[in-house]
Amino acid sequence: MSTLEHYIAGIEKYTSPADAEAVAGIVKHLGVALKSRDASLVASTDPEELKRVRESWLKKKLGIAGTDAELDTAIGEVMTKMKVQRMKERVTVYYLLAEHFKKLGALHKTAA
Repeated sequence: MSTLEHYIAGIEKYTSPADAEAVAGIVKHLGVALKSRDASLVASTDPEELKRVRESWLKKKLGIAGTDAELDTAIGEVMTKMKVQRMKERVTVYYLLAEHFKKLGALHKTAA
């Protein structure tokens, strides 16, 4: 199984079908960070980590202009959706957030 197929399979535990082009865009965006086990996962109980997801992914990369409270609520919903999975892969978290905000299409350009 290729790396991309691995991430798609992980995403499809929560939503289906996964947009392979958007997944490729996320993988490309994260780049070498995915080589580090620690960086490839989201620590869902660490407030600083969740702040980083909000600031770097939602605001900076996706350009979401909601309030911090609105963005934190969306992050919380994704973490709740993934609660059965102790190790939350960053690609899956980012994908589910992009899907929540209807921004998957914006990730297609990243993959090009």
